[in-house]
Amino acid sequence: MNVGVLASGSGTNLQALIGAAARGELDPARLAVVGVNVPGCGALERATQAGIPSFVLDHKAFASREGFDAALVESLRRHQVELVVLAGFMRLLTPAFLAAFPHRVVNIHPALLPAFPGTHAQRQAFSYGVKVSGCTVHFVDNGTDTGPIIAQAVVPVLESDDEESLRARILTEEHRLLPAVVRAVAEGRVSVDGRMVRVRGAAIEADARLRSL
Repeated sequence: MNVGVLASGSGTNLQALIGAAARGELDPARLAVVGVNVPGCGALERATQAGIPSFVLDHKAFASREGFDAALVESLRRHQVELVVLAGFMRLLTPAFLAAFPHRVVNIHPALLPAFPGTHAQRQAFSYGVKVSGCTVHFVDNGTDTGPIIAQAVVPVLESDDEESLRARILTEEHRLLPAVVRAVAEGRVSVDGRMVRVRGAAIEADARLRSL
């Protein structure tokens, strides 16, 4: 399955996918292309160093969100992308984009959805005083972090934590969970029934833990 990764920032989750692919832990998924909307961002450099084809589409160059998304779809289809992974992609996608890849757009979010959607999720969790937080990989729908949940990983919130230490521990789990989800989708083990996501075979969370040892 050809995977297209979209990113806007430093690209640490992209790097986790690159590392998993290099170890043979992403098969049968293949990183076909990386697209970024911020010229010169870290994710673009990571793709270049890994020898993965890439493209830059600056959203500021488009008059509308719809025009930008149409160009995104065209660029991804040029590389025969079948699964789109949002790895720190800081843009809301239009219904037309999602219709081009039905149940084939996944996002990683640094909280246990449906709690703390949107931006600054770690800050929200820390400020609220929760005792556990974590990360969620979900299919993307027309809402903000409201799509069907594929897998989650839990992180305890320690009394010694501040926002940055919590963010770092959640990120470690993101790097384990996202490649495991991509592999499971590519293997055809993930299906959607309404809001329920069903995973055949080994649990994704357990698989992510096992592969990190």
